[in-house]
Amino acid sequence: MIKLLGSLKDYIKIPDITTDSAVFRLHNLFTAALLMMCSLIITATQYVGNPIQCIVNGLPTHPINTFCWITSTFTMPDAFRRQVGVEVAHPGVANDFGDEDAKKYYTYYQWVCFVLFFQGICCYTPKFLWDSIEGGLMRTIVMGLNFGLCVEKEKEKKKKMLLDYLLRHVKRHNSYAVKYWMCEALCLINVVGQLYLMNKFFDGEFLSYGLRVMSFTEQAQEERVDPMVYVFPRVTKCTFHKYGASGTIQKHDSLCILPLNVVNEKTYIFIWFWFMILLALLIGLVAYRALIIAVPSVRPRLLRTRNRMVSLDVADAISKKTDVGDWWILYMLGRNLDPLIYREIVTELAKKIEIAFSNR
Repeated sequence: MIKLLGSLKDYIKIPDITTDSAVFRLHNLFTAALLMMCSLIITATQYVGNPIQCIVNGLPTHPINTFCWITSTFTMPDAFRRQVGVEVAHPGVANDFGDEDAKKYYTYYQWVCFVLFFQGICCYTPKFLWDSIEGGLMRTIVMGLNFGLCVEKEKEKKKKMLLDYLLRHVKRHNSYAVKYWMCEALCLINVVGQLYLMNKFFDGEFLSYGLRVMSFTEQAQEERVDPMVYVFPRVTKCTFHKYGASGTIQKHDSLCILPLNVVNEKTYIFIWFWFMILLALLIGLVAYRALIIAVPSVRPRLLRTRNRMVSLDVADAISKKTDVGDWWILYMLGRNLDPLIYREIVTELAKKIEIAFSNR
């Protein structure tokens, strides 16, 4: 298992130059890696046993296992509330009396590993788009100044080059900031879309899945219906038809054990809680970005919060003389530059911008 998942460890490491937020990385890196890991675990059936084992009389087991896996199995929903061992053999397993409408079919389990893999790709897509759009701009303008220990002459030269770049490109970074914030909004759209699709995938059972699991322990013993067993049944039924010796169609009723569903139920309860947390974080992040755009007065304080060595007067002067895109570049530079170098650059930039505007 360590060998199987070891390749993912380098994928989620924090880069030395950051061009995005922590929530953005949680969505694009951690969540994508989590979904890929779940897909790998579910795919690796040797670690969790055979995905299906059916009991049937008079027929070879392997063909029945294959048939029931590639078609579907079913339960009787009204049998989940009956007493196991007295009224029914297993939760959801009862006589269907030929009533097709009373059956609940489960066709998702063949597709779980593929769906998780597709979800992982969808989560990584905003990062792929942002990396393509960003094009290494932040790394280029930082020029290694994220480490303060360098030759003084070289440091001064790089500081001058960075200041010249910022002065020449004042009010030209709006598209850079807007495109990044659109990628953050895409993360929110992706999470909402995935929650909707997972709910469809599980026949409307997913959105309330976690809440039902949490309330399960609070219910009286005789009234409990385990939501994990209901959504991911361990024992189901399968019907196989074949021709007899004289050409008469024979019906064979099979009882199928789905050990893979024990892994599925734990996987999706974790995914449910994580996606709900991620949804709350992304809603808060998008609201925070809207506040930055709509209320310019908060920008100086945020800039100073990034580096306490920068005075509020300097942060206020820069924020008033630049657009939101320039402010965002400076804010991200605060994450990547050495704090002392950042204070020097911001202070010098405020003076030069003030002179440039006064000469106009």
